Amino acid sequence: MNVRKSVLSLTRLFALITAVGFPSAVGRTSAIPQAAGQSTIAKSIGTIKSINGNALTLTPTSGPEVAVAVQPNARILRLQPGSTDVKTATPLALQDLQVGDTIRARGPGSDDGKSIQALEIIVITRSAVAAVSDQIRQDWQKRGIGGLVSAVDASTGAVTISIPSLVGDRKLVTVHISSSTVIRRYAPDSASFEAAQPSTLQAIHVNDQLRARGDRSPDGNDFTAAEIVTGTFPYVEGTVKSVDASANTITVQDVLSKKSVLLKVTSDSQLHQIPADMAQRMAFILKRAKQGGAVDASASASPRSNPPGGQTGAATGGQSGVSGGAGAMRPGGSGLQRMLDSAPTVKLAELHKGDALAILATEGMLTSGGTVVKLYSGVEPILEAAPNAMTLAPWSLGGAPNGDTGNQ
Repeated sequence: MNVRKSVLSLTRLFALITAVGFPSAVGRTSAIPQAAGQSTIAKSIGTIKSINGNALTLTPTSGPEVAVAVQPNARILRLQPGSTDVKTATPLALQDLQVGDTIRARGPGSDDGKSIQALEIIVITRSAVAAVSDQIRQDWQKRGIGGLVSAVDASTGAVTISIPSLVGDRKLVTVHISSSTVIRRYAPDSASFEAAQPSTLQAIHVNDQLRARGDRSPDGNDFTAAEIVTGTFPYVEGTVKSVDASANTITVQDVLSKKSVLLKVTSDSQLHQIPADMAQRMAFILKRAKQGGAVDASASASPRSNPPGGQTGAATGGQSGVSGGAGAMRPGGSGLQRMLDSAPTVKLAELHKGDALAILATEGMLTSGGTVVKLYSGVEPILEAAPNAMTLAPWSLGGAPNGDTGNQ
């Protein structure tokens, strides 16, 4: 478990620890106004970057580093593995703190929020972080929904999302947002849930990708959100113009705009090569859907694929994929997502000039240049059969909201 990437999950962990009143925001220092004549008490959550005597450098999820001076009378406690009750915490000596530990520091803070004289340090164990992160991830899987925003009514707190399926149908769901709903937005050049920042209903726009966690109505038409995360993720169909593996960049010729798009590839970027037989099956289904033809279990296999209802074999990673019939293509496109993500991975250096690509990128692509979130090569049959039909959104973008988009 990468503790650095799990800091955002501590919001939920801290919410469970009521004895010390943790703040609701993470990744930054939060100041609590005091009565006149008293120092401002600040709280900051993050990981220890360095230790020099009683001086700690704390790295929050976002924002500037915080200088923490641990006071001689400071209380230092470590939560026990698997525990979220501060009453079970055990005293810890200053010299027991280690670089990489996740902590919450509390004490008088500077006006600029860059330093704290810590009177209390709570250390969160790796196992506690892992346990809560896994719990949250499972809840997103069970109670998650995702789609593209088609309408926003800020006056009523209603956001309508469109959930696509492989066969071209779209289900409209109204997501209801209240004052208690936690709203976050992906950073412009990141698809990491951990890097998402606190946001507002007013910042949600049509065509944003939205994922929500909450409760669905019996008919599936309404969704009461406890938490949502939104962002803009441009979709590109094009061909490889050049690859610079040493610089981890790829230049793509957008087939629609005819413009060249320079994109970065990071360790978080997902690159896949769609096998030829899978691409042919997807092309067949998309073409039939575009023509208005019915798509069922028997129609979901091209002449080259396995018999209807059969497995697609190793080429599709053992998933039933398209040939699994209509059940694999329910609203939300989860069958397509699983099939695409089961495709073999490909290295940037293995892509060649002229290769057809479908790419989901970060919002930065619209301005100065973005980062590849997901890239699929081998899509030429699909693009030829149904241009612009192979939308890659909404898909899981990492972090906590990685549940089945089409979860019913």
